[in-house]
Amino acid sequence: MAADIFPRKKPANSSTTTVQQYHQQNLNNNNTIPAPNWQGLYPTIRERNAVMFNNDLMADVHFVVGPPGGTQRLPGHKYVLAVGSSVFHAMFYGELAEDKDEIRIPDVEPAAFLAMLKYIYCDEIDLAADTVLATLYAAKKYIVPHLARACVNFLETSLSAKNACVLLSQSCLFEEPDLTQRCWEVIDAQAELALKSEGFCDIDFQTLESILRRETLNAKEIVVFEAALNWAEVECQRQELSLSIENKRKVLGKALYLIRIPTMALDDFANGAAQSGVLTLNETNDIFLWYTAAKKPELEFVSNARKGLVPQRCHRFQSCAYRSNQWRYRGRCDSIQFAVDKRVFIAGFGLYGSSCGSAEYSAKIELKRQGVILGQNLSKYFSDGSSNTFPVWFEYPVQIEPDTFYTASVILDGNELSYFGQEGMTEVQCGKVTVQFQCSSDSTNGTGVQGGQIPELIFYA
Repeated sequence: MAADIFPRKKPANSSTTTVQQYHQQNLNNNNTIPAPNWQGLYPTIRERNAVMFNNDLMADVHFVVGPPGGTQRLPGHKYVLAVGSSVFHAMFYGELAEDKDEIRIPDVEPAAFLAMLKYIYCDEIDLAADTVLATLYAAKKYIVPHLARACVNFLETSLSAKNACVLLSQSCLFEEPDLTQRCWEVIDAQAELALKSEGFCDIDFQTLESILRRETLNAKEIVVFEAALNWAEVECQRQELSLSIENKRKVLGKALYLIRIPTMALDDFANGAAQSGVLTLNETNDIFLWYTAAKKPELEFVSNARKGLVPQRCHRFQSCAYRSNQWRYRGRCDSIQFAVDKRVFIAGFGLYGSSCGSAEYSAKIELKRQGVILGQNLSKYFSDGSSNTFPVWFEYPVQIEPDTFYTASVILDGNELSYFGQEGMTEVQCGKVTVQFQCSSDSTNGTGVQGGQIPELIFYA
């Protein structure tokens, strides 16, 4: 991502290409400019300052950036740096300023420091997924707030179940409450994906505890248990401990009791946690008694089930029809497009069933964006013959970004005669989320905005 913080219309004779070429040369070479009257090539002070970026020409300070063995020597210009950062101003012009020609900065990555310098010199933000956290650290350290905000925005945009746990840990470290809240939204809604991600094993112990305590985790407890064991195995490696059951329990410590083992399905406990070796014999026996005995033993484990998230249902029809006007499936695709104004997580669809008594359906559901499948599932559901809707779920909730149209599709196999929706709405307010609907070219069975199938979107927000 590369963009001006303050976009402006450039003069017609602006030598943008030449400036960009210098930027690339400066990134690579600490390039000096031997050409006389180079200042005359650039009409704005911004462009002339940009030429100085990572350039030894007139440099009056140098930074040795990075940890031992991975340092890079970078030139700087005190006046430009002081204008861009109050920390640099204090460093070079404050009451306690030291007149050093070389400054060592071992705690900042060279690429991140260069990204910060590029912003200070060029008014440009150039972020990458593998360096954005390090750049955020540099921006925080040197109090460059607009760059820090851009880093947070980048992280929020790229946030997914795969990196949410790691970013949660970092957002707490950097004291970014908005990013922390966004991380929790993803972790809650897509808990099983987040817990199974490689990034989960990279979090610190404090973050592990906060996730295990989370009341709104939308996950089976056996998944939480297995994720904690995976974390413990990696933590043993970090602490250079052997991968024994005893050491796994040791690194988990009291966090083990935050796993709500008594709330597992009995099969999950018997075939999983009870045979993991992590629990003591007494703990295993007491939990079995907890499942079966009238007088339950006291447990150190939390025994109340997590509340999880309550799904919201967006119903797009004002009425439904049956009997005289039957809807036939015939194995064709019913499809509708929708867009939301806030980020949500689609968990499944509510579907109509048979209008001729109880029946079982096989449903293939899909969620696509610009033709790319984001989620799909093949499952069965039972219709009791009423006009109610029946939920069909994706394996994992799918993250939906605002202001972009997505396509919801379903192919049903079962009793052909079904209820169908009428008086469809193009816009529906569901809680704090506004959903817009439009017809889809994928629909080959008659479903559209005004009537048809897929009456409900089921989502977390």
